[in-house]
Amino acid sequence: MANTHHNLIILGGGPAGLTAGLYAARARMDHLLIEKGAEGGQILLTDWIDNYPGFPDGISGFELAEKILAQAKRFDLNSMFANVTSIELSETVKRLELDNGDSLSCDCLIICTGARPRPLGVPGEKELTGKGVSYCATCDAPFYRNMHVAVVGGGNTAIQEAAHLTKFADKVTVIHRRDELRATKILQEKAFANPKIDFIWNTTVTEIIGTDGVEKLQLLNRDQTTSELSVDGIFVLIGVLPNNDMLPLDVLKADEGGFIPTDQETRTVVPGVMAAGDIRSKEVRQVINAAGEGATAVLAAEQYLTNLS
Repeated sequence: MANTHHNLIILGGGPAGLTAGLYAARARMDHLLIEKGAEGGQILLTDWIDNYPGFPDGISGFELAEKILAQAKRFDLNSMFANVTSIELSETVKRLELDNGDSLSCDCLIICTGARPRPLGVPGEKELTGKGVSYCATCDAPFYRNMHVAVVGGGNTAIQEAAHLTKFADKVTVIHRRDELRATKILQEKAFANPKIDFIWNTTVTEIIGTDGVEKLQLLNRDQTTSELSVDGIFVLIGVLPNNDMLPLDVLKADEGGFIPTDQETRTVVPGVMAAGDIRSKEVRQVINAAGEGATAVLAAEQYLTNLS
């Protein structure tokens, strides 16, 4: 497949990429979707989605990803698993290099590489990752039956995951650096009403302590007092970092966080290059707007390709 060319390449197979793939396949475009892992992206790590239209009883993230993928395959989605190491955007034809030495080219590129969990960056975190330090309650909650775990964060994901953990753990302590949560009001109300969830406010974790597993956390309060909290595990849910290692960030004019700015039609500053989903510079990162952006990106790509010809 060395030096294969397509009109459109979609990089990433999360909700944005899969929706883009669905739209491209249904439009019978000459397309290729590239994903380096399992299709679905971050929603594969989401226990339950209650606010995606069309599913009045909710749906698991895994099942939603399966359904979007199956729908795209019904229209003959063209996809492959590969790891893109670099992208060249200086010419009209865009070029992608793969880690196996092969290369691909395209007239139009949609970047849907998504984002990944942000680490705390404190002593003990890296050493104990997988031994009590986790970034996905959906994945690891069953390991903490009848135990005490901590959740760091105050946004929607942190509070949703804290609620999920209460199905297994005896006690969940939410540690937040502010004095109020950032999660939506309905999630806050449910968390405050849950007898298994406690809160520690105005506090950060400065060290994760343990030998073969997490044993306790060193905490620092805003008033500079320190304390320790004994726990069996800690779930770090403090936001995301962009998956942008393969992207030419200077050419794409990435923002300070490394996310890619676009106009409202998902077009980047580079003609023929769109960005959709969590890699895009924006405030709201939800499955529903990622999917919408994926669709918008393909419509913008169609327009670009029509003008190009």
